Amino acid sequence: MTPNLRVVHAEEVEPDIPSPFIPGTNIQFAWDSTSLDWLKRCPRLYQLNNEGWVPEEESIHLRFGIEYHQSLHDYDIAKAAGIKHEDAIYDVIRELILRTDDFNPDHKQKNRYNLIRTVLGYLDKFNPDPAVTVIRSDGTPAVEVSFQFNLDFGIEITQTNPKTGEDEPAYHPYVLCGHLDRIVEFNGDMYVMDRKTTSSTPGPFYFNQFEPNNQMSLYTIASQITMDSPVKGVIIDAASVKVNESDYVRGFTYRSQEQLDEWLKDLRYWFAKAEDYAAEGYWPMNDTACDKYGGCKFREICSKSPQVRDSWLKAKFKKGEQWNPLKTR
Repeated sequence: MTPNLRVVHAEEVEPDIPSPFIPGTNIQFAWDSTSLDWLKRCPRLYQLNNEGWVPEEESIHLRFGIEYHQSLHDYDIAKAAGIKHEDAIYDVIRELILRTDDFNPDHKQKNRYNLIRTVLGYLDKFNPDPAVTVIRSDGTPAVEVSFQFNLDFGIEITQTNPKTGEDEPAYHPYVLCGHLDRIVEFNGDMYVMDRKTTSSTPGPFYFNQFEPNNQMSLYTIASQITMDSPVKGVIIDAASVKVNESDYVRGFTYRSQEQLDEWLKDLRYWFAKAEDYAAEGYWPMNDTACDKYGGCKFREICSKSPQVRDSWLKAKFKKGEQWNPLKTR
């Protein structure tokens, strides 16, 4: 099952970002790994996240991860531009210190000092790095690559023509989009590289969670289309952030073409379910997933009686920016 290719890089996207939903409906046509993961895990999690509900207090783990990824992104760009390792580290850490002036949580592991230590440790651990950033045909490094492509199936609905006022059939192809941290060449093969942080020590159990894995399958497909070249899979660099030290383990996850075809085939099922939920205006709770991944952030809300649930939601959460997979970085 080969997607109908239409790749859009970040610099080509219009400044006015369109909605990922079909106008006048709750049917999403543009999906990334994040929104698809929400849907697969729990329809209500998908609904509340899509509506933009975020905790009143900033998530320490989210901010830590964002700053960690931004620092490594800055380093990758600097190295691809020919800047020496020591000079690149100096610039990266200086910017990190400036950005995190307001970030010093009282957390044993995820605090400002450990963030800086973890960035420095990673950059020294993988210097020199046998995984080298791919330089694209236009001369730019394959870092923070935004992608967007149509699938060969879509949504058939009836929409009112604003000029004639008459109902007409309309077709919207499904779109997969998102961002790849880095595409690298390693031992003669091409991979996507993804960096993650964890409080555990990464071993076989940790890396087994990526086989199978929604995000890694999409990243492999997207990288193959974006680079127009075979990509073996994803390199996962896991940083174990502990109280007094940070450790690093490099793992790999591979995808065969048959596995990727199956993943795309399954999308038809998941998107059909999303259409059904949107048509009904109801996203059911998957109460078998509430305790997974460290516990859902909406677990306290969903545990309340339905008649008071909205009041608890508004008391514990606030409306933030609505998630939009079409937004580039």
